Amino acid sequence: MKVRWIAVAALLASFALPSVNKAQERPAPQPTPAAAPAANPKDVESIDAIMAALYNVISGPAGERDWNRFRSLFLPEARMGAVHKNQDGSFTARTFTAEGYVERAGGYFKEHAFFESELSRKTEQFGQEAHVFSTYESRNSTKEKPFARGINSLQLFNDGKRWYVVGIFWDEERPDNQLPAKYLPK
Repeated sequence: MKVRWIAVAALLASFALPSVNKAQERPAPQPTPAAAPAANPKDVESIDAIMAALYNVISGPAGERDWNRFRSLFLPEARMGAVHKNQDGSFTARTFTAEGYVERAGGYFKEHAFFESELSRKTEQFGQEAHVFSTYESRNSTKEKPFARGINSLQLFNDGKRWYVVGIFWDEERPDNQLPAKYLPK
């Protein structure tokens, strides 16, 4: 038994030792995300443009959405997610890729109208990155009252030519989670 523990310890220690030949070191291969379709330059020329395109592409009557346009707004490795309140009152984060959103929402949108619009926005930018807190409301029809409101928190990146969505994470308004006045239209 003691010999087996010594062998395991030696194996684990070998991973911590520096390589003798640095020239032979290679980074571990990473999975390559599928390339996003080319974006309409007007959709990604500014923060205003990409935000408008994002809300526009998911909104509409029941039916197909332009999922290639949607995909074109994101970095291929972008993530999306939402806060979920469990029945016991605890919270979890549900995350997925932009493609996962297409798979999850695509079927719903084929059968149901969905209109989401931006109510207000707070943007912070430094260099090639931006953080956007975008307050939204969701409707089943443009003539109905909203059935949901919340905040989309977006990370954006500009490569010098265009803007990309790096990630979106959102939380909906609930009785115990009201939208603060500073995130509502003035």
